[in-house]
Amino acid sequence: MSTLNDFTIGQLTHLHRGKVRELYAAGPDELLIIATDRLSAFDSVLDTPIPGKGAVLSSLAAWWFEHTADIIPNHLLRVVDPSACLVRRCEPIKIEVVVRGYLCGSMWRRYRDGERSFEGHTLPDGLSENARLEHPIVTPTTKEKVDRPISPAAIVSEGWTTQSLYERMEHTALALFERGTRVLGDKGIILVDTKYEFGLLAGQLVLIDEIHTPDSSRFWPAASWNADPANAVQLDKEFVRKWLMANRVDGVVPRALPPAVIQETTQRYREIYELITGKPAPALPREATSRLYRNLVNQGVIREGYVVILMGSPVDEAHCLKIKTIVERYDIACHMRVVSAHKNGERILEMADFYNHAIEPGSAVAVAGLSNGLGGALAANFALPVTSSPPFADKMDMLININSSLMLPSKTPAGTVVRPESAAMLSLRNLNLPSLKRRFIREINEVKADLIAKDADFRER
Repeated sequence: MSTLNDFTIGQLTHLHRGKVRELYAAGPDELLIIATDRLSAFDSVLDTPIPGKGAVLSSLAAWWFEHTADIIPNHLLRVVDPSACLVRRCEPIKIEVVVRGYLCGSMWRRYRDGERSFEGHTLPDGLSENARLEHPIVTPTTKEKVDRPISPAAIVSEGWTTQSLYERMEHTALALFERGTRVLGDKGIILVDTKYEFGLLAGQLVLIDEIHTPDSSRFWPAASWNADPANAVQLDKEFVRKWLMANRVDGVVPRALPPAVIQETTQRYREIYELITGKPAPALPREATSRLYRNLVNQGVIREGYVVILMGSPVDEAHCLKIKTIVERYDIACHMRVVSAHKNGERILEMADFYNHAIEPGSAVAVAGLSNGLGGALAANFALPVTSSPPFADKMDMLININSSLMLPSKTPAGTVVRPESAAMLSLRNLNLPSLKRRFIREINEVKADLIAKDADFRER
């Protein structure tokens, strides 16, 4: 079954790779957030993704954003794929506002080990696992490499945000929790605990990230909790956490899940989506990255393909601009980068890792003169078609240095085209896109028709 796990988008600037989400710039004021099928537990990402998980997270968060917009504005602009949304750029506040209605999870483990004070709240003795708290409490954590609990006083003293802004965040979080509790209660589901994240948009507090999803929240069927609170059925990823803890070896949890646990986790995510929204869960695609690519193109977020021009030195910019101008006439994304095969060739591996995992068709053009090592280095590491277009100063320069572009080692398949116009056209044809092929056929026929017309003109003279 296909998963959305390790991928990139070649024509967009990648801003951040989170445990679960990928963040791209989609314009000066917009971001593209993609919820992957990766699963995190205990502050690390497991080796085994969960099919369809990202689509459930993204689609369910969008559903909740719509149903809580009267409480607080959110960053959502529109859904562009079951796993992806366009959102407004906000200034994130690096605090997770955690609201708890029951004693479970990490809080229960701390309580069981003797703690009674939790980020400014004191709980009485004698509570049992999964016990309902007298009223929901807020226990914030920081958003760092490893999240840590933090009191409201420390949030202010450490400079995470101001007192007044934190109070607004806490008040809003409790209102959202109350809404979630009521909506889910009507569907026979208990909202056990959850976390909210906030940002600032033109000074206004807005809700960001996700809301009331199986990754950010715990859910129990009310009937299950009423029958046996300590063993309430898990409708979220706590099921995975418990499996990991039960299968520790020398205190270390497994990095991968067996097929049966993956299947069960997929089913639980889909079940909670359907219980909450009353709609079928997003379909499990045969190829998740292909679906994402098609939807991003259809929604106008990306173009059908891209060409990346890599120059060995900024002095080659004029040559590169000639290529870029022609590529963009065909509505194909094109951007330029600088990397030297000889001076910082280690960056080629980093770039290859990015472009080789792109979901959309791409091709590369190497622009380097003298002893052109760049074309061969790219071809040896890039899975994309590579065209070398050396920027020769004159015919003598070409005669002396062309061999370095033509004679490459085995398994470094780079073509060489001297004229920038032809390099642009070859890079476009290398994309092998149906829409471009149709345009090329028209252009070929136009050239043929023009020649025939000129031939007729000369015959009549």
